[in-house]
Formats: sequence, structure tokens, C-alpha cells
Amino acid sequence: MNLKELFIHHLDKNLPKIESFHPFFNEALAMILKAGGKHFRAQLLLSVVQSKQPQLLQEALDAALALEFIHTYSLIHDDLPAMDNADFRRNCPTLHKAYDETTAILVGDALNTEAFLVLSRMNLKDEIKIKLIKTLAFNAGINGMIIGQAMDCFFENKKLNLEELEFLHTHKTAKLIAAALKMGCEISQLNDEKSEEIYKLGLKLGLIFQINDDIIDTTMTQEQSGKPTHKDTHKNSFVNLLGLNKALKIKEDLLKECEKNLQQLDKELAQMIQKLIILYL
Repeated sequence: MNLKELFIHHLDKNLPKIESFHPFFNEALAMILKAGGKHFRAQLLLSVVQSKQPQLLQEALDAALALEFIHTYSLIHDDLPAMDNADFRRNCPTLHKAYDETTAILVGDALNTEAFLVLSRMNLKDEIKIKLIKTLAFNAGINGMIIGQAMDCFFENKKLNLEELEFLHTHKTAKLIAAALKMGCEISQLNDEKSEEIYKLGLKLGLIFQINDDIIDTTMTQEQSGKPTHKDTHKNSFVNLLGLNKALKIKEDLLKECEKNLQQLDKELAQMIQKLIILYL
């Protein structure tokens, strides 16, 4: 069983649920989680642990689960009418379309908070759990994803320059991807210097991920991508600012930088990350 299969099996066994007489809340909680996806962040985290401390892989699955909860909550809220107003996600109706807006908001809130409960219950030393909670909260909160999303929404129809665009997407997208690698380092108890080196690699991977997403929005159909495309013409994307060819060039340049950075890592971890780059970027 590869890491993705291992994670999906763990996710299916640990879908969040609550005893109540609400007619469909548990179904709604599970809907987007069960709809598929790349599980890129979870695989990055697990790759670090697999290469550094494979005996901790089972424990690390809960950290990957928490990361997936945070990512999924962000997608649910991003799709809401107040933000992107999207009808489909992963080839399924978005949560506010399948149910209603109130349900979508509350499911997102639930997954956000459940992520930290999962981390608090991990079978690891308390100091490691605290590090994991701090890393996820920092990169998913106002220091990362939240300010990035706020800027993305506020500056719609207002053109940013390249430096501003990189700031926006480093926070909105890249920091959570970098957090995945750093959380793997923390579970594996790597030193701070090595963790920071791998975190910085994650920031580059995150920007590549975002540029690739912008390219997909421009070049693919909804059926190919699993979500609405050609709808981001009013947003600050790399393709909108630079054009498709220059966006592709920046992506290629960043990939070359990552290849150099990977040479500084041990061979097994470098190979695992390289495989994910080939698959998803």
C-alpha cells in the first residue's frame, strides 16, 4: 500500500461524526472528504516521516488527517457565495449547493476545530504535539492562509505587481504546503536547521502548486480539472498578470531551484518528494 492509499484508508476509518438528531450533518461533514482529491499535503508530511522515522508512520497518519481537515475546510469556505461562488469541487456539487450555505459554513468551522483536537490526541510526546499545533495554526491562520485568502478576495479586479502576487499566494497556498513538510520534520524530531531548510523548499513547492493551478484554470475544462475553470479572469493569478508563457517559465525556474534544493536532502526523501512533484506539479 503506497502512502496515498494508506492515508485514504485512514481517512475513511476516521471521518468526523457526532451523535445527534440532525438529519444530515454527519453526511455533510464527510462529503468533500470522501470526494477524492490529490492529498498532496498529507503525502508530503508522510513522505518525511517514512524516510526519517518509518516506525512513526502510523502515528503520523493523524497529523496528515488534521492537515487534510484544514485544507478541506478552506476549500468549503473558498467555494461559498461570498468568496468564489463555485458550483462544483472534485466533480461533485459544492457543499452549499448540495445542502445549504449554513451547513457549508458550519462544516468548515467543524473541520477547522476538529483538526486541532486530532493533533492534541496523538500518541506522541507533548512537546511534539505542541509543535505540530503551533505549526499548523501559524501557517493556516492569520500568518498564512487566512491573510492570503483575505487579500485574494479584497484585491479582486485590482491588479497587483509580481512581488505582491507572490506574497499573496505564498500565504494563501504555499504556507500550508510548507507546513506539511515541517510537521513531518517535527514528528521525525529533525533539528531546527534541517526543518527550516525543508520548510523553505515547501514554500517553493507551494508557489509551483499555485502557478500550476492557475495554468489548469486557463487550459483545462471543468471535466478535466474537477472544478469550474476559466472563471478567474478577475483574480490576481500568475497567468492573468504574466500571460501563459511567462507563468510556465516561472514554474520551470522554480522547479529547477527545487531540484537543486532536493540534492541537499538525503536520497530517499528527495526521491519521494520528486515523485510527488512529477505526479502533481
